[in-house]
Amino acid sequence: MTITEQIITIALCALGTMITRYLPFLIFHEGRSTPKYIQYLGKALPSAIFALLVVYCLKNVSFSSGRYGLPELISIILTIVLHLLKRQMLLSIAGGTICYMILVQYIF
Repeated sequence: MTITEQIITIALCALGTMITRYLPFLIFHEGRSTPKYIQYLGKALPSAIFALLVVYCLKNVSFSSGRYGLPELISIILTIVLHLLKRQMLLSIAGGTICYMILVQYIF
């Protein structure tokens, strides 16, 4: 890339970031109530995204050969238990990730 192309790319990325940050404030003014479908999306999408991530992360795990998916299963169970006990999303995610890395690197 030439320097001009690099500057244009950086400017377009900055513009895209600014648009996605400011657009909701321009569309949904402070005086108006939030539309029902936006409220619904705010409630439904987080669970749907987590379900999608779980399916994506487990799509290549073979439960019939090798490790039988044990590191993944143990880490998922730990993540669920941590979340049920502490209700801290970052702690749950970090705990499950660290558990998986330790299991894969040192045990399995």
